[in-house]
Amino acid sequence: MPATTATRDPVHVTLRPVAGRAAAGVDARLRAASVPDADVPPLARLDGVHRRYGSVVALDGVDLALRAGEVLALLGANGAGKSTAVGLLLGMVAPDAGTATLLGQPPRQLAARRAAGVMLQSAAVPDTLRVGEALELTRSYYADPLPVAECVALAGLDSLLRRPYGKLSGGQQRRVQFALAICGRPQVLFLDEPTTGLDIGAREGLWRAIRALVAEGCAVLLTTHYLEEAEALADRVAVLHHGRIVASGSVAEIRARVAQRRIRCVTTLPADSVRAWPGVRSVATEGDALAIVADAAEDVVRRLLQADPALSALEVRRAGLADAFVALTDDGDVASSANPDAGRTSAFAGTDTDTDTDTRTGVPSANAATPSLHRQERT
Repeated sequence: MPATTATRDPVHVTLRPVAGRAAAGVDARLRAASVPDADVPPLARLDGVHRRYGSVVALDGVDLALRAGEVLALLGANGAGKSTAVGLLLGMVAPDAGTATLLGQPPRQLAARRAAGVMLQSAAVPDTLRVGEALELTRSYYADPLPVAECVALAGLDSLLRRPYGKLSGGQQRRVQFALAICGRPQVLFLDEPTTGLDIGAREGLWRAIRALVAEGCAVLLTTHYLEEAEALADRVAVLHHGRIVASGSVAEIRARVAQRRIRCVTTLPADSVRAWPGVRSVATEGDALAIVADAAEDVVRRLLQADPALSALEVRRAGLADAFVALTDDGDVASSANPDAGRTSAFAGTDTDTDTDTRTGVPSANAATPSLHRQERT
């Protein structure tokens, strides 16, 4: 069960900790609330899914589960199979074997699609359409949409409602796209590189909004190449490589797969000398500092201090998610051009859809299976 309860007013979402829970900051409370119950059935699921494109295997026995109240980061290099995996969950493609379900139903079912929100890397929102008009149009496809004021507050759209979409900056357009993805009160939210083009303040605001939605029970599937974003938001991480899940677990569990430590210090010791020490994997020169990757930091640090008592600016850190990702996927063929996902800019790119969408404007018709203004452009 979530560790917070949520109350809404017309302007913003307020999260209040339950009795007896010490307040440790809004973000800490929201992340605590997002820990899912493993016994709760997944809202989106792939079971033993296989998908081929001719002779090319895009997915090879993939299992994936996304539960209410969690952020699952699906990571993979271009060509790993992310596009196909997400396309299966959205009903854009069908598996050759195995099953894909959304809210316990086939993803192409109208009820399932209306419970999902999608934010792609690009959206064909008409340039002349005002932000408020786009928001009202998209809200009209849902039986119980979020109030406009709440969408505005969560996406940071203050003062933008009367402005034409085409007159907005790239970062402002991304915030509008986020508002369109959440306005239907989705139970499952698919986010593809959501903070591309945002400045630091806008990015952190969007992260807070995502955490607020998750705290209310929304399930979020995040695809991103910005691994700091995955570390900041994800409850679980799944690493997809050449069509297979090669690692799955919490951020800490994924990082623990890489034992190396990173050491940085300002020293007069030559890099070639340190590189020859036992336990040292690599040494790079960064200005007047050495950046060292070692199996165990303690022995190397001890020797550094003995060899150079004047050593300064010593830093030691554990492997990050980026280090773990590289270690898990580094086989010299990360971005195989043979995979149909390779080279696409979006985790959703290149999948076909049968939704009734006006290809000139991207605006769905009244019979659209997935109410949304979003339509991914092929690259």
